[in-house]
Amino acid sequence: MHKVLLPFLITASIALPLHAQSIAQTSSYSAANQQARAETIALKNLTLATALDLAFNANPEIAIARREAEANEGMIQQAGLIPNPELSTLVEDTKRETRTTTVQINQAIELGGKRGARITAAERGRDFAQMELSGKQAEIRATVISAFYDVVIAQERIRLAQESFELTQRATLVASRRVTAGKVSPVEETRARVAESGVRIELAQAANDLDVARRKLAATWGSGKPGFERVENPDAELPAIAALPELIERLQQSPSLQRAKIEVARRQAMAEVERSRQIPDVTVSLGAKRDEQMGRNQAIIGLTIPLPVFDRNQGNVLEALRRIDKARDELLATELNLNVELGQAHGRLSTARMEAQLVKDEILPGAQRNYDATTKGFEFGKFNFLDVLDAQRTLLQARSQYMRSLLEAYRAAADIDRILGEPFNAIQQ
Repeated sequence: MHKVLLPFLITASIALPLHAQSIAQTSSYSAANQQARAETIALKNLTLATALDLAFNANPEIAIARREAEANEGMIQQAGLIPNPELSTLVEDTKRETRTTTVQINQAIELGGKRGARITAAERGRDFAQMELSGKQAEIRATVISAFYDVVIAQERIRLAQESFELTQRATLVASRRVTAGKVSPVEETRARVAESGVRIELAQAANDLDVARRKLAATWGSGKPGFERVENPDAELPAIAALPELIERLQQSPSLQRAKIEVARRQAMAEVERSRQIPDVTVSLGAKRDEQMGRNQAIIGLTIPLPVFDRNQGNVLEALRRIDKARDELLATELNLNVELGQAHGRLSTARMEAQLVKDEILPGAQRNYDATTKGFEFGKFNFLDVLDAQRTLLQARSQYMRSLLEAYRAAADIDRILGEPFNAIQQ
């Protein structure tokens, strides 16, 4: 009995530490997630590199892709195993004197390269999962960059809205003084206060947008509320732009395109698995037969060969071949779509950069000079308040236009990064 139980005891002694190790790894990973989320509580100024690091270590979607990649290692291990032997026994007759007992071991021997084909298919599955992980990291990276700059722009909008509010307060004060001096009608002061109320509403909206942007950024690393006070605006005001042919050349190494290529290779490997199954396996049997009536043992040697008369796995082979055709079509479609998306994102970035630079260099300075001159002229009675309101409206519109073009440039750059799948450590401190 001890000899029978010995293999089970050995198996249990090996399996339990492995299971405990798996649980320990899972617990350590969960603890790392909690620590990453907790680190944001003490942050005052959040940098883009820190936000990317937090998302990379604690984003649940990346964790899912990482678990899938880890699971594929088990598939490779399982694919390399050979079939288990079978132990069978047969007792003929119930009388001891005429009883015949047969004990034999059956071992299936795989032919046609089935084991190697399974391993190759499992390895392609692992490569696909690894590329899925890389693609998800690139996607989250782009999401973090976009959300980060949403906060940057929202903070800038708050600052500009406060400056605009101060401008309207100044205009209201000037109008009030001129009304008191009897130089203008009280209607001018009313108009100034209406304009001030409008800017106050814009300031409240900007504060709400900032709160939403901060929460969206914190959500990228699985946090329900932001634990940082503000984000640091990078030195570069506008994202850099490369030539479109250079980007198209780099597109060949993008995770999305590589994933589609690996899918073709994986489907080809799976087709080889189905082809290998067309060759039947043989089963070798070894054993002994005890004949009580004759009082002697007899050796048993057997060989079982299935005859592939009806089922030659032809249906599964045909399906596998059509799956290869589908994967190739998907590869072509993916490449075409990525080229279109990359061209669109490049065009958006180019246009947004040009617009932002033009507004910053020409429109904003001109609008500011016009407003300053009009306000000063109004104080000396050279302009009426409608001119002041018009100059103020022009300045506010120019500032809003600059913010919109700046945000569009950041989002377009993030889309290019997502399409190209830049490595996670591409952003430096």
